[in-house]
Amino acid sequence: MSILSEPTTGTILISDPFLKDFYFSRTLVLLAEHNNDGTFGLILNKPTNLKLSDTLNNGNFNIPTDFDTNIFLGGPVKTDSLFFIHTRNDLIKNSTKIQDGIYWGGDIGIVNNLIETKRLNKNEIRFYIGYAGWEPKQLETEIKSHSWVITRQSADFLLKNPPESLWKKAVLNLGKDYAEWITFPIDPSLN
Repeated sequence: MSILSEPTTGTILISDPFLKDFYFSRTLVLLAEHNNDGTFGLILNKPTNLKLSDTLNNGNFNIPTDFDTNIFLGGPVKTDSLFFIHTRNDLIKNSTKIQDGIYWGGDIGIVNNLIETKRLNKNEIRFYIGYAGWEPKQLETEIKSHSWVITRQSADFLLKNPPESLWKKAVLNLGKDYAEWITFPIDPSLN
C-alpha cells in the first residue's frame, strides 16, 4: 500500500497511534470531499450503541428489526445530524461519488423506501452521527505534524472488514515501517 503526500477526495486518513483526541484516536477517516473550501470526512471505525431505529423510527420512517443497524460516530461536527455512505448509487438518487464503489448522501426518502421494501441490504449502507471537518489548509497542517498518514483503500476493504479491526489492518497494509504502530500502548503513560 503506497503512502500519499496529499489528501484528496476518496483517500483515507490513518491516525498516528499517539493521537489522543477522543474522536480520532486510532481511526480511519474516509475523505468524502476535499477542496479549497475545506475537508469533509467520516470516521469509519467507531460504531456506537445507538441503533438506526433510535433516530429514524418516527414520522415517515419505520426501520424493520432485521435491518436495524448500529450508527457510527462520524466525527465531532454536527453530531445532531445523520449522514450515510453506501454502495448503491444505482438506487439512491442524488448521491455523490467518493471513490469507486462508495458514495455519500442522497435522497433519504428513497433510502427509507428501499429499506422498507427490502431492496437495500444493511451491508450496502452505513449511517453516521456527525462528521469530521477541517477548514481550508487545516488538514494539511495536521498532516505535516504527522497526525495522519494518507493512503487509498478499496471499498471492499473499508466496508467489509469488521470496524474494530479496520485501523490495525490499514496500518499493517502500510508495510513493515508502520507495523510496530499496532503494538504501541493506547496510553504510553500507563506503561
